[in-house]
Order: sequence, then C-alpha cells, then structure tokens
Amino acid sequence: MAEALKVPTMAEYMAEGKKPEVLFWVGCSGSFDDRAKKITKAFVKLLTKAGVDFAVLGTEESCTGDPAKRAGNEFLFQMQAVTNIEVLNGYEIKKVVTACPHCFNTIKNEYPALGGNYDVMHHTQFLKSLLNEGRLKVEGGKFKGKRITFHDPCYLGRGNGEYEAPRDLLRKLEVELVEMRMCKRNGLCCGAGGAQMFKEPEPGTKDVNIERTEQAMEVKPEVIAAGCPFCNTMMTDGIKNKEKEDSIAVMDVAEMIAEAQDL
Repeated sequence: MAEALKVPTMAEYMAEGKKPEVLFWVGCSGSFDDRAKKITKAFVKLLTKAGVDFAVLGTEESCTGDPAKRAGNEFLFQMQAVTNIEVLNGYEIKKVVTACPHCFNTIKNEYPALGGNYDVMHHTQFLKSLLNEGRLKVEGGKFKGKRITFHDPCYLGRGNGEYEAPRDLLRKLEVELVEMRMCKRNGLCCGAGGAQMFKEPEPGTKDVNIERTEQAMEVKPEVIAAGCPFCNTMMTDGIKNKEKEDSIAVMDVAEMIAEAQDL
C-alpha cells in the first residue's frame, strides 16, 4: 500500500525548486492513530485522482498546539505554534488543507496573531471546490440510497460556520441524508473537544459520546458520517458501547467518496 501512495514532502519539492498547489496538513490523529490513518489515505487517493499537486511536511510537522491551548497551557501552545509557523513561512506556504477541524480552526484563526497567515481549508471544503471545478467526480456508488446522518464537528460547524460542504458531498453520493434532532447550529459535541480526547471523562450520569451516539441511532442510519478524526473515534466508541458495530458504520466523508469510487 505504501508504494502505491507516493506523498511528496515540502523538502523534496524545495530541493527541486517547485511549489505545490496546496500543503496537506496531516495532523497528529491522521499521522499516528490507526483509524485516522485510513482517512488520511482516502483523502490522499482523492487528491491524487483529482490531479492535485500537493505535499506534506512529513517529519517537520508538529502538533498545532490545539490540545495544549484548550487544556489551558498557552505557553506550550505558543511554542508549538511558533515552531510550525517558522516552518510554514520558510516554505512560503500559502494554502493549507487538513482533515482535522481542530488543526483547521487553530491554523486559520489563531496562527495569524503569531505571524502565520494562510488560506486554510477543511478537507470537505477543498473536495467541494475540486468538485465545483470539475476536477473531481463524486457520484453514488455503494452508498446510493443508504440512510446517512452527518455529525457536525464543533470546530467546523459552530466554530467556523461550515455546515454545507460535507452535506453537499454526501448528497452527491445520492444518499438519503437524515438529520439528527441536534444538528448544525444546535449540534452536540462528540465529547472529545477541549483536550478531553486525552483524558477520562469526569464523573456524571452519561458520557457525552454515548448521548450523541443515542441521538444518531434515533434516526436509524446505516452510516454515521463524520468530518473529524476525534469525532470518528468518539462515535465509533459509542457504537461499540451499544454493540451496533455490525449494523452501523462510522466513516469520514472522504472515506465514503473514495470507497464509492473504488479507490
């Protein structure tokens, strides 16, 4: 598999005196989490199929600092952010695309104050732009007519007002899109934001991800579509908790498009 997916690094591009159209910011989840790596691969396949000239930072990429900032360690956040900004500015990066809403939000909204100004897009926004330009075809394959519900990532939806890009892509797959009772502006967090991903939940009557999974199950979907690796983990854990792994899948929008295309 590794041979088939050739992903160039910025260092390689620089050595050849070339500049890519866009930098793909992979993020910690997409780099290290086994489940999220599948989202990374699916997105890379789509970029390749659309003929997008892209590169990654590879070993030069570090955490954006989102978990540190949300957990209250502003000092660590600024250290991580400044290091990344120096690397990005060194390569004269203009456009960044990422499959993680946390990276998206941090680079887009918090890096400018520290000297990092880029055109930042979430992968669903970028895929939609490729679709609009006619560079990528998205059409119903194996998901045609299936009941799908989309879980809005906090940092994409309420944080940055993007609700339609992922849904437009899902509609192109000719699915039956059903909304949860709490969606879009009234969406409920998966329970992983604010660095909660990396700690056990506080005592309470019910975990947030279980509450959200129950809301998803109310609309009887065959697939819960996500646009964030954290959400993917939390919803998958929720489905496992309900012992519904056999009947309900949790998939990133990019994975669904790649699978519909048999990539």
